[in-house]
Amino acid sequence: MFSFQETLSAATKTNLESQLALISALTNKTFESFEKVVDLNLNVAKTSLEESSANVQQLLAAKDVQEFFSLSAAQAQPSAEKALAYGRHLATIASSTQAEFTKAAEAQIAETNRKVIALVEEISKNAPAGSENAIAFVKSAIGNANAGYEQLSKSTKQAVEALEVNINAAASQLTQASAKANGRASSKK
Repeated sequence: MFSFQETLSAATKTNLESQLALISALTNKTFESFEKVVDLNLNVAKTSLEESSANVQQLLAAKDVQEFFSLSAAQAQPSAEKALAYGRHLATIASSTQAEFTKAAEAQIAETNRKVIALVEEISKNAPAGSENAIAFVKSAIGNANAGYEQLSKSTKQAVEALEVNINAAASQLTQASAKANGRASSKK
C-alpha cells in the first residue's frame, strides 16, 4: 500500500511529464504553422514582384491615357482576387492551427481530469474518518472546473465559426465590388 506522499509524488511526476509532452506538441504545431505562413508570404512576395513588373511593363506600353486606365482597371480585379485568396489561405492556416491546439488541449485536459479523479479516489480510500466533506468538495470543484472548460471550449468554437463566416462574407463583398469596378472599366472602352 502506498503512502499519501508516494501517491501524490507519482501523480505529480506523471502530470508534469504529460504537461511537458503537451507543451512540446503545441510548440511543434506553432513552428509548423509559422513555417506555413512564412512559405505563403515568400510565395506571395515572389509572385507579386513578378506580376508587378509585368503589369508596369504593360502600363508603360500604353499608347494613350484611355488604354492606360483600361489596363489599370483590368489589373485591379486579379489583384483583389489574389488578396482574397491570400486571406483565405492565411485563415485556413490559422483555423487549422487552432483546431489542432484545441484537440491537443482537450485530450490533455481529459487525461489530466482522469488522473486527478483517480488520485482523489486513491486518496479517499486511505483518508481518515471525517474527511468525506473535504473529498466531496474536491470532487465538486473538479466537476465545476470541467463544466467551465466545456463552456469555454464551446464559446471558442463559436467565435472561430463566426470569424470564418465574417471572412467569407468580406471576401464575397470584395469580389463583388471588384467585379463591378472591372465591369465599369470594361464598359468605358
